Amino acid sequence: MNMQEAAEQADVILDNTLNTIKPGVQWAHGITSAGHESISRDRTVMTIISDERRGAFLGIVERFWKESGYTIKSVNSSERTPAIFAQSPDGFGISLIIGGKGQAYFVVDSPCVQKSDVADPTTPPSYQGEYPLPRPNVHSDFWSANTPLPPNP
Repeated sequence: MNMQEAAEQADVILDNTLNTIKPGVQWAHGITSAGHESISRDRTVMTIISDERRGAFLGIVERFWKESGYTIKSVNSSERTPAIFAQSPDGFGISLIIGGKGQAYFVVDSPCVQKSDVADPTTPPSYQGEYPLPRPNVHSDFWSANTPLPPNP
């Protein structure tokens, strides 16, 4: 596998992960980083994820990754910067980190691959706001709500 193929696989992983989140969130492409033998792609969620809804957001993603055969490598339960780190069956690392103001970041890192040129992602971002990216600025009646979800029966 070369860097371009790895970047395309990273985009598939990110697309599938973001498509599983319901209701959907708005996101923007982050940076593509090419190392000596690896590639990294990331996406920044521009929808505000409230403190009260972060657990649900993380839970949806973690369940999807487990159902997709990913191995959960570690979970950071910090209230300030919760995160999940996983690995796909084909060796790609993926992480979800929630930072300041409820901004979520997804990052996919490839395993070792052959050096090649890498094109920009082809999936159009759902966020059409300003660049450089500000803190999350898209309100969601669901994800930005300040009330906790009721417990599952």
